[in-house]
Parts: sequence; structure tokens; C-alpha cells
Amino acid sequence: MNRLLLQVPILALSGAVAVLWTAPAPAQQHTTVLQAENVRFDYAQVLRVTPVYQTLRATTVEQQCDPEEGKTDSRLQRVLGTVREALGRERDPKPSTGENCRPVPVEREFRRPIAYDVDYVYKGNRFRSRLPEDPGNKLKVRVAVTPVVAPISTAR
Repeated sequence: MNRLLLQVPILALSGAVAVLWTAPAPAQQHTTVLQAENVRFDYAQVLRVTPVYQTLRATTVEQQCDPEEGKTDSRLQRVLGTVREALGRERDPKPSTGENCRPVPVEREFRRPIAYDVDYVYKGNRFRSRLPEDPGNKLKVRVAVTPVVAPISTAR
């Protein structure tokens, strides 16, 4: 346990004893006061929502088969085949024999929304924010008001 040792001079004043405590003078300190924010929540009117997309590319290998030589379908046979397919009578198309088939790489692009740029108005002022979800017609906003305080000057 640390003990603070103080010098205690004793003065005699007309028969009475006075004790004076002396301690080192504190250095001039600056105290910073932190004020809690005045916060409330309100709603802003959404003007426009624009999705931000991520584009993904995927390559798969598919079998591509050429029509067999010597076999030609007439127009009537193709129309009948299409009608049968549409009516559901021929659910599984006839498999190819694989003689004229070869693997072919096929590239596809997929776009998916990853964020939304939202334009909104609050108290007559327009704002834009990027949000993870589409907010709909109105957007909940956090309103904070804090006064601007000038720094305390050290020179007097």
C-alpha cells in the first residue's frame, strides 16, 4: 500500500498551534466533457432503389450431338414431334446413340443482386445510401444532433 507523505510545518501563533498542509500544486488540467448524443429514429421517403449486381460466370461441359447422317426428318415429322412433346405424350426425347456426340464447354453468366443503392428524402434533403436489402417505400433513419463545441485554447 502506497502512503503519501506530506510535509507538515508547524507555526506558533499567539499560543495556538496551526497546522498547514502543503502538497505539490496540481498541474493545470484540461477536462473534456463528453455529452451523450441526442438520438431519435424517424422515417424517410424512398425515391428510388437501384440493385447492384454481381456477375458470375460458370463453365460446364455438355454433350453436343450432331444429327445422324442419312436420317433426315421431314417437316411433317418435326411438327408432329413438337406437338407430341407439347401435349406431353413424348416426355423423354429419344436418346442419341452417341456416335456423333462430343463434349463442348458452355459458358453461362449469372447476375445476382448484392446490394441496393437507395435514394431517399428526409426533411427536404436528399440522401443516397448503399443498403444490403431493398427497404421498400420508407426507410427508418437514425437522427442524431450534437452541438459543435470549439476547442479550449491553452494560452490565456
